[in-house]
Amino acid sequence: MNSIHPIKVLAVTGGKGGVGKTNLSVNLSIAISEMRRRVVLMDADLGLANVDVLLGLKAKYNLADVLSGNKTIRDILLTGPGGVKIVPASSGVQQMAGLSTQEHAGIIHAFSDIADQMDVLVVDTAAGISDTVVRFVRAAQEVIVVVCDEPSSITDAYALMKVLNLEHDVFRFRVIANMTRSTQEGINLFNKLNAVCDRFLDASLQYVGHVPFDENVRKAVQKRMPIIHYAPRSKAAMAIKVLAQKIDSWPVQNSAKGHLEFFIERLLQTSRASGM
Repeated sequence: MNSIHPIKVLAVTGGKGGVGKTNLSVNLSIAISEMRRRVVLMDADLGLANVDVLLGLKAKYNLADVLSGNKTIRDILLTGPGGVKIVPASSGVQQMAGLSTQEHAGIIHAFSDIADQMDVLVVDTAAGISDTVVRFVRAAQEVIVVVCDEPSSITDAYALMKVLNLEHDVFRFRVIANMTRSTQEGINLFNKLNAVCDRFLDASLQYVGHVPFDENVRKAVQKRMPIIHYAPRSKAAMAIKVLAQKIDSWPVQNSAKGHLEFFIERLLQTSRASGM
């Protein structure tokens, strides 16, 4: 596989559903794309895909067709708002939620088709701590954990980081506080999570920022539009653009880890601890 330049691979995860993870993945991808980066957004919620639904796109083919060998990644790519290329998963196809390590690797190998046409790969994971989520997150260069200010979100985010840190040697997490009522609430939320991780994990947490609660987000979802296009001057849209600028400034690794080959290699590695 020949990715001819380093590619920034970001996994967006959250530990639980309902924290706005997919909505954030979509809008961040578009905001980064509009900064003249070539962005591919992979819907890695392989059992319950919803990126295409969120944007009102109709996927004729999906990753199941790539796995079967009937289609290539190029064949299934959708072009979303802002020029983002979207790799749709297969909503409701249960067997996609339990792929083998080799099948996961097959998906990523298929990306060789488009490796020379992307700068950033955003992987929107499923909720929870399944083997699928762990595989994709541990293979990425940057892990973005989305949390909101409710006990179950904090507990589940910590549980995910604990598994990744103690069993899979993931040592750095970037945190975004979503649906906050104030700037301070986001900072307090991060501090709560950071305090627990400091005490029990060998991991570094870095606060990326927050996205305020905004009624426009719900309206944008109903219209199947990204918030940064539906209400570009809204509080949430402005905050997402700031986050996108921060993410864009993160260095791309020139080592093996900066290439898709490394992403494949990490997906292929088995973990005795989790029985993958």
